[in-house]
Amino acid sequence: MRYGLTLMLLLAVSWVGHGLAPSTPSASAQRPAEERPRLKGFDPQLRRRPDQLEKAAGVRGAGGADEEEVVRVETMLVVSDVLVLDKRGRSVAGLKREDFVVKEDGARQEIGTFSLGNGGVVPRSIVLIIDYSGSQMPYLKTSIEAAKTLVDRLGPADRMAIVTDDVELLADFTRDKALLKEKLDSLLRSVLSGKVGQSQQLSALMATLKELFDEEDLRPIVIFQTDGDELGTLKGSSHPSRNARENSFSFGDILTAAEKSRATVYTIMPGVRLIGLSEDEQLRRAREDMDNRAKAGKEMFGVTTVRPEQQAWGEGFLRSWAVALHRRQLAIAGLAKYTGGWADYLEQPEQARDIYARIFAGINSRYFIGYYPTNRTRDGKRRKVNIEVSGHPEYIIWGRKTYFAPDPEK
Repeated sequence: MRYGLTLMLLLAVSWVGHGLAPSTPSASAQRPAEERPRLKGFDPQLRRRPDQLEKAAGVRGAGGADEEEVVRVETMLVVSDVLVLDKRGRSVAGLKREDFVVKEDGARQEIGTFSLGNGGVVPRSIVLIIDYSGSQMPYLKTSIEAAKTLVDRLGPADRMAIVTDDVELLADFTRDKALLKEKLDSLLRSVLSGKVGQSQQLSALMATLKELFDEEDLRPIVIFQTDGDELGTLKGSSHPSRNARENSFSFGDILTAAEKSRATVYTIMPGVRLIGLSEDEQLRRAREDMDNRAKAGKEMFGVTTVRPEQQAWGEGFLRSWAVALHRRQLAIAGLAKYTGGWADYLEQPEQARDIYARIFAGINSRYFIGYYPTNRTRDGKRRKVNIEVSGHPEYIIWGRKTYFAPDPEK
């Protein structure tokens, strides 16, 4: 189903996250990586290298008896990963199973599974997508270093993978923190040697949503660090990029893939924030952004990374840049909100560590809620779910509020 939503409408909607869990008991914590679906059926596709498969397989089966403590799920269990906020936007802690009321298409549901979201019971599958294209130069060094703090915060049952905007699987799902940090270091070395990504960050996201997650990933999470400059190449774009080949998928297709994958997306946008500002302020900040990029190029490579004709920062050029950047920010911020996550802005390189910390704190503050729907029909249709906290209508439930029922043949 294609979405008829505008980007502005996406930003105005708050969703409650969840999706459909496995049709068989989960054994993902013990299943070796090579048994996961090969990444196929999408062009371009993520490419697994033999060394990645061997290392991931070795770590994934090494958990021993401790891995038996993770939640096991059965047919038709629908799971929700929600954040509860009070009027001031602060997360609400200490809620219990009996505090929540769950309805599907208006019918009350009985909660069958409940736990805190800190990863102690329900393992998390986290994919970090890093855009390391030339437009990210002012922020890459500190953001790659800050990503190591994200690795340090992983729980013993969590798994993480790293994908680049080359649509490349830099690190397969693993619990090996040393391996993840080594892969981040290798990416930084590539950047410092002059190699940059291909700006196919939305293609990388699409491939991740369609190919990396499967039905046994109970809490799929994507941390998407990019400025979204591939937006103009998507199918049906209202502002197509010049001299760029049109992709085979649209922005609506990304929304559909995100909903079907059940992933929560957190977007980190390196660069100045333009959303919510006046045109004059956007123009001023666009000039600031271009100055940052030129400065970063000089510091990292000894040369500017912008073209000579751009260096005068004429008003016409800056206005066009501001319009394009604003459009991208609306799109990828709306995508994050649609999936139950949120967007943050990496305006200064030194902010990276705090941004990653906020995201992980939000993940840990969520509640994991599961129920067996009274409507057991396998029709592949979208279902609406509403979750409330009894006696607290002022609380905001942050996340998605739809999922797809299983297809008839599954």
